[in-house]
Amino acid sequence: MKKRTIAILGIALAASIAVSAASLGYNVRQSARVNRFITNQLKRQAKEEEKKSNYQEDGYKVGGQYEIRSTKDISDAYKSGDDSKLSDTDKETLKTASDILKKIIKDGDSDYQKELAVYEWMYENIGQGQSTVVTLPAASGSDFTPQGVLVSKQAVCVGYATTFRMFMQMLGMDCHIVHNDYHSWDLVKLDDGNWYHVDIYTDVSGKSEFQNFNMTDATAKTGHDWDTAALPAADGIRYTYAVQNNTKVSDLTSVVARVKKEVDKKASERKSQYFSFEKKYTADDLGKADAVINGLNAALQNTGLSQLNISGAWYNGENDSYILGVFISDYSSSNGGTRLTKKEKDRLSAAISKAFGVEISDDQLGINVTDDAGNQDSTGQIN
Repeated sequence: MKKRTIAILGIALAASIAVSAASLGYNVRQSARVNRFITNQLKRQAKEEEKKSNYQEDGYKVGGQYEIRSTKDISDAYKSGDDSKLSDTDKETLKTASDILKKIIKDGDSDYQKELAVYEWMYENIGQGQSTVVTLPAASGSDFTPQGVLVSKQAVCVGYATTFRMFMQMLGMDCHIVHNDYHSWDLVKLDDGNWYHVDIYTDVSGKSEFQNFNMTDATAKTGHDWDTAALPAADGIRYTYAVQNNTKVSDLTSVVARVKKEVDKKASERKSQYFSFEKKYTADDLGKADAVINGLNAALQNTGLSQLNISGAWYNGENDSYILGVFISDYSSSNGGTRLTKKEKDRLSAAISKAFGVEISDDQLGINVTDDAGNQDSTGQIN
């Protein structure tokens, strides 16, 4: 009996050892998998950190020509109130920028309100670089620096990005310049702690205010390309312009009449429009907006308003909703371009007519005609 018990115990022990060995083998294999996973994750994180550390902002030349230059000395001088260490050129830039902020920033403004005020000022007052017929002082070769931009009121993309970043840093806000080989724009941190993309140059060149203002990464990727590992993610939606400024309508068809009302306004009064919907649109429904935009453009062509173009873009709203942005671009005038009052235009036209015996149009002059207050209608003429 004792021998049988011993044998049974021996068999059990052997089985237990076998199970333990199998478990040990399993645990070793699992540990190896975990270690490989951890190693791969660490390698991936190391690569991302390497990209971040190697990402060059100041000193990088977009297009091999337009250098992103630091304006930290200017923003530091603005915040400290001491400009004694600045060069004469930087002192002039600081004064010009400070005067602008005094006019557009109000006490108690949130970071978003400050950012919006700067965007609107730059959109209205800075034109595309190299667009003048007669070379302007400081415009040639320096429309990529804030000093050149604020003097000439002309800018290439680097000029917009660097000037916007300078304003943000003067106001104590975190801001990066995002770039690839051929384009640059900004990434700014707002009150909610999230980052947002801002591309003023593209809005000015496309004549579509706010279309590229406060974009998430998802929205920006539809028209921009950059190294996402090198910069903070932009995934908040609270301060996207579409979320902050949308009108709720019943469905897509309801957009048409509202866009027509905007078309009928003077060019200086037209704004981009954003629509949220009572009808719950899914991702599969978003393509239906193409028919609305195509129909609106066809209507413009058929009614003699071919100088206008309507475009659209979908934005993510809150609670998994979607917001449609509609943009009216007017190619009969240019933002930040040459403006003459009606009196100045009439004098110039009369002088040319007297000297050459011919009549010329405002389009041939390449101007925007305004009244003394700077207002113009949709055709560039005064009512």
